[in-house]
Amino acid sequence: MLVGNVGRAGRHRQAPPPGLRPVVRRRRARLPAIAVALSALTVLVLGFVTLSAGSPRHAAHSPHRGTPTGLPATPGSYLGVYAEEAPLSYTGISAFTKATGVRPRLVVYYSGWWEPFQTSFATTAAKHGAVPLVQIDPTNIRLAAIASGKYDTYLTSYAEAVRRYHEPVILGFGHEMNGVWFSWGYRYTTPAVFVAAWRHIVTLFRAVGTPNVTWLWTVNIIKTRNGQIRSPTPWWPGNSFVNWVGIDGYYLKPSWQFAPMFGPTIAAVRELTGAPILISETSAAPVANQQEKIPDLFAGIRTYGLLGFVWFNAVASYDYRINDPAAIAAFRQGVRTYNYPAS
Repeated sequence: MLVGNVGRAGRHRQAPPPGLRPVVRRRRARLPAIAVALSALTVLVLGFVTLSAGSPRHAAHSPHRGTPTGLPATPGSYLGVYAEEAPLSYTGISAFTKATGVRPRLVVYYSGWWEPFQTSFATTAAKHGAVPLVQIDPTNIRLAAIASGKYDTYLTSYAEAVRRYHEPVILGFGHEMNGVWFSWGYRYTTPAVFVAAWRHIVTLFRAVGTPNVTWLWTVNIIKTRNGQIRSPTPWWPGNSFVNWVGIDGYYLKPSWQFAPMFGPTIAAVRELTGAPILISETSAAPVANQQEKIPDLFAGIRTYGLLGFVWFNAVASYDYRINDPAAIAAFRQGVRTYNYPAS
């Protein structure tokens, strides 16, 4: 029941389970190769984040800068978006707002290893009332080396940039590790090594002093029929190292519904933690009757008491963008029905 992901640092794609139509998304927007290389070199030489019942910036502007700001965790209060231009441009996010009438509270981008924190994009997001959600992808990086401290100079530089930003940031690392399509997935990296790397990163950031970070541990929806997408249990770092849990999954067929898609994974997560859950990457293919899946998505968030969802508004093997008038109407109706403030 899954659906894969698009990636960075090359092409972040996923091999679909047998019997499922391949989902190979277009490369997510990334920094030009030269810019990334220069950024990495600079880091080495120097030594090296709306929709809601309240504004995310309210929490960010706490006078107690030395204490955790803590994003509100009210169920049904977050609606986010990923647009292909991010983090190079805010254009795609603005187009989403124009089409749906929604000002997202979360804006996502995918960060390749060695890529610095994109402060300019995060600042633009904050000006629009949004929190940046960054998924850091360690493509072709040995997680054991991360855990041992080999990349501490880069990670320290990143953490210091996040600390200087001050505003809230949601950070994830090695998302969808319970699948097989990434270099940090279970065919290439053991759960124990993943956990060690995760804990090392969180510990390092906390030592630097990043109270503005919310740590998002993200898994893919489980597919038990062929065992390719496993229960996330072995990858759980522990409550001390996670603030929110993310779950990724897509509607690809007309028959797919929220409860069968997400329910088993939500149940598995609830065996591990009571942490707030965000549907951190989702969309519906036009062939799945997008205008029908959007109401199901909104209703599912309410039924399960989740934080909200992030809509993947980009082109891959399908055009997941909300362009069709019926889909736009369904999205606007969902916002009204479930009381997400519009722009």
